[in-house]
Amino acid sequence: MITPHGGKLINRLLKEDERQQVLEEINGLPSLTLDPDLISDVENIATGVYSPLAGFMNQTDLASVLNNMRLADDLPWTIPIVLDVDGNAADRLKIGEKVALRAEDGQPVAVLNIEDKYTYDKEQFALSVYGTTDLKHPGVARLSTMKEFLLGGKLEVVNLLPTPFDCYRLTPRETRFLFQEKGWKTVVGFQTRNTPHLGHEYVQKTALTFTDGLFINPVIGRKKKGDFKDEVILAAYEELIKNYYLKDRAVMAILKMEMRYAGPREAIHHAIIRKNFGCTHIIIGRDHAGVGNYYPPYAAQEIFEQFPDLGIVPLFFTSFFFCRQCQSVENEKTCPHDRSEHVEFSGTKIREMLVKGEVPPPELMRPEVARVILSFEQPFND
Repeated sequence: MITPHGGKLINRLLKEDERQQVLEEINGLPSLTLDPDLISDVENIATGVYSPLAGFMNQTDLASVLNNMRLADDLPWTIPIVLDVDGNAADRLKIGEKVALRAEDGQPVAVLNIEDKYTYDKEQFALSVYGTTDLKHPGVARLSTMKEFLLGGKLEVVNLLPTPFDCYRLTPRETRFLFQEKGWKTVVGFQTRNTPHLGHEYVQKTALTFTDGLFINPVIGRKKKGDFKDEVILAAYEELIKNYYLKDRAVMAILKMEMRYAGPREAIHHAIIRKNFGCTHIIIGRDHAGVGNYYPPYAAQEIFEQFPDLGIVPLFFTSFFFCRQCQSVENEKTCPHDRSEHVEFSGTKIREMLVKGEVPPPELMRPEVARVILSFEQPFND
């Protein structure tokens, strides 16, 4: 089994006796209310998804990640995992103290041991992570709403909040056990925030040809307007897996995390996460984790050259299309026919057809999958 990032799978979820003790202390602590995205980060730290992070980043690690795409100990890491607070909270919270972290309904989730408190430069953050300060970029827009102080420190997590999709929820410890039980020595991870079209099936099955198992890992959480809703993505994949995948070769579980749309940096982040889940390989396609025209088409593949020590193998896919002459999904290396015979896998085109209530042609999407999507009254985020 592949070694977790940093050599050890982190577990900050307290055992029952420790949990009860901390729960008794929580009411006497100052509190912070976290939004669902920060709660997801807490839970990903707790269960080892973000290994080797044991808490929110301190100033030294953040600076190293922004400037060098590595933690202060030189381990590859590209996306800041930080907890922002306003000035009032920063004034009342002291380094060395503890603070209770609560969900929006008041339920306690974790205790943060405050080890650092600091300000940061939003412009530098935006340029480093997103390559732009344009507020039209959803990641930059999100950053612009963050508060002016950051808290760093280790977490003691008492609760994992339920989701409507808990039947798809597996921790890295559980996926590693599952892969081992299935006898998979090599596992390819597939990151997605979309419903599957025929092109997605093509890259998944091509990668599966060279590995023992496929781990489909949809991101469940905040996404930009126009993206598919979480429940639609899961229902569509359920239909695809049921009809077109061998049951002992494909597994699906959710990744509860916001999309940051950070392009190449987020591609590395996604690879680290799948490594922690137990994947030996990850599929990286054209414009992975991109948005608009902020990143060159293959920037998310080229960045892997800077991380020979990443510890997971990226499988790169160039543009692919359905060829009417070949009557199959092809790419520029395999198809000899003129471009006039090619049907491009345009997410925009497929989405437009679905919005009109039309079933995309079978060379773009499996009819069963399209019908599942169309069974939802509003399949897209408003």
